[in-house]
Amino acid sequence: MVPVVVPVLLAIADAMLVNGLELDLEVGVSMLAAAALVLRRRFPLLVFLFTLPGLYIGYIWFAPMIGLYTLAVRRPGRARLGVCAVLLIAAHFFPYPITDFELTVYRENTLVLIDACVTSAAPIALGLLVRTRQELASRVEDLTRSLRREDRLLADRVKTTERARLAREMHDVVAHQVSLISLQAGAVQVSTEDPEARAGARTIRELSVRTLEELRHMVGVLRADGGEAAEAHRLAPQPDLTELPRLIEMSALDVTYEGGVAAGASGTKTVERAAFRTVQEALTNIRKHAPGARVRVRVDPVDAVRGEGSKRAADSGRAAVSGRAEGAGESRAAHGLRVEIRNGPPDAAATVPALPGGGHGLVGLRERAQSLGGTLEARHTSDGGFVVRAEFPYGAG
Repeated sequence: MVPVVVPVLLAIADAMLVNGLELDLEVGVSMLAAAALVLRRRFPLLVFLFTLPGLYIGYIWFAPMIGLYTLAVRRPGRARLGVCAVLLIAAHFFPYPITDFELTVYRENTLVLIDACVTSAAPIALGLLVRTRQELASRVEDLTRSLRREDRLLADRVKTTERARLAREMHDVVAHQVSLISLQAGAVQVSTEDPEARAGARTIRELSVRTLEELRHMVGVLRADGGEAAEAHRLAPQPDLTELPRLIEMSALDVTYEGGVAAGASGTKTVERAAFRTVQEALTNIRKHAPGARVRVRVDPVDAVRGEGSKRAADSGRAAVSGRAEGAGESRAAHGLRVEIRNGPPDAAATVPALPGGGHGLVGLRERAQSLGGTLEARHTSDGGFVVRAEFPYGAG
């Protein structure tokens, strides 16, 4: 608003100072020239031409100079600016009425001509300078965006190289160790006469084979890029609720499984896979930190247990690690899947396995739940146990 109003006010003040306040032809054309500056950004050429009578008749300067400056900024054609400069010089050089012009007054005419040329050249030069500065700023911005884009491409290239290196390391180290475990388990399964040892060896071998299969697909995803990565992701193993009983059977824990959802009957594979991974990580943590504890795994559709879900949502809202936004439980209680893994206190007589842990399991589960639009709660219970509860909306998949 200020860039539009200030030039108009300057032109009006110029007209009043030059022609006074008495309403006559000079004041009229000067005021019209000042008012025309309101449209100078949209119609710079027409506005400039409209201000010339104010200069020729009313002897004002600001309105035509501002109009010519705007024309130089908005429409900087050489021929156009040249013609407009000549018109401004003519309107400034020749007096009104034209009959008052005296050709023989050389000194005065020369001074007026020089003054007219300066009056014409100054706004053009300033306008071209401002336009050049704007173009340079635009070029600098384009170069900055280009450099940022190149930086992103370089970072992506570095990530691709690092992913390939990580894939090699995983294949060379992890795959080799798991293969040895599978071979040793197979040897024990063949050589032992103890049925329990044979069953344990068979379970170890099945887990090793499955781990190698998932590792092979993971290495493929790490090596791939762009569309290949998406294709490899689609070809990766997709565990769902149908595999939960087998996972629980091989966990070697005292687990009670309550499945309130028919696997594959509703929902999406993405949500079922997230539920499977949540149970898998929770059982792994129980083996590490609560050996001998009794475990209950429950999978239910959220809308089937709405009343109980509201109570649990209130409890989880009071938990420090729930990560649930206030009021989100009700909005997500319409169509979704709830997974709960609850274990009691560990058995004091059981041996705690010396298994390594990085402390990233629950963090990864919470990130997975949030990426699907769900929530995850993990907290200690009053009886010395632990509970992990997650909710996933079916629309996320």
